[in-house]
Amino acid sequence: MKIAFIGGGNMAAALIAGLAGKVTPGTNIHVVDPNPAQLEALHAAHGVTTGASIDAAVTAAEVIVLAVKPQAMREAVAPLVPLLAQAGHKPLVLSIAAGIRSADLARWLGGYDAIVRCMPNTPALIGMGITGLVAAGGVNVAQRTAADQVLRAVGGTVWLDDEAQIDAVTGVSGSGPAYVFYFIEAMQQAAVELGLSAAQGLELAKATFTGAAQLAAQSSEPVALLRERVTSKGGTTYAALTSMEASGVKAAIITAVKAAAARGHALGDELGRD
Repeated sequence: MKIAFIGGGNMAAALIAGLAGKVTPGTNIHVVDPNPAQLEALHAAHGVTTGASIDAAVTAAEVIVLAVKPQAMREAVAPLVPLLAQAGHKPLVLSIAAGIRSADLARWLGGYDAIVRCMPNTPALIGMGITGLVAAGGVNVAQRTAADQVLRAVGGTVWLDDEAQIDAVTGVSGSGPAYVFYFIEAMQQAAVELGLSAAQGLELAKATFTGAAQLAAQSSEPVALLRERVTSKGGTTYAALTSMEASGVKAAIITAVKAAAARGHALGDELGRD
């Protein structure tokens, strides 16, 4: 598989690290970015070919990954329009930019419809991401498989039937790592206030999250049952969870996830506005 990246930032670098030498040789990956140092680093690490601007080397690929900032997307893809028309084949355009709807991207690409929109998250940087994907009408079965291969290089994938669901994915998993870090910070602060050092609190909190997440991932039982098993009535965990319920912690988390999803929807409106 030949893959081209427009943008060579952190998420692109994570995908390239997962792909090069595993899904496809590094020499089959072409990266376009205005930063020479970034291109040199990617070439040195993975053997990719590079360029400072979009040219026929990009549209020669079977998959074109758009990995630029959402606000820069419209301008960034403009050079693709004539090149896609001249390509002689129909590359898959894979967008990992937050907020950019497929219909708007298709419009900016002159009506091009072989688009898969994705919402990955930052654990992709260590190969443990999760990505929601939705295919536009012009995507064939082989291209859908290719999109899945590319994103599975950095974690799991969840396919959606309706692009509107991407906003929910944004709220749950796209923004989700920040919620986990926020909770770890709170546990660390509580540890300090209870007399432990900051280092001890952080070590305990991180290990607890890692272990509990792995337990949930490896268990076939509902997470509610796993929670109940460590919650003896009248015990320490019961006291903590009772306090959280009294403070409305679960309701606040649900409200926060919905706020992130709503912002994702609003961002799509803003970015797609003519």
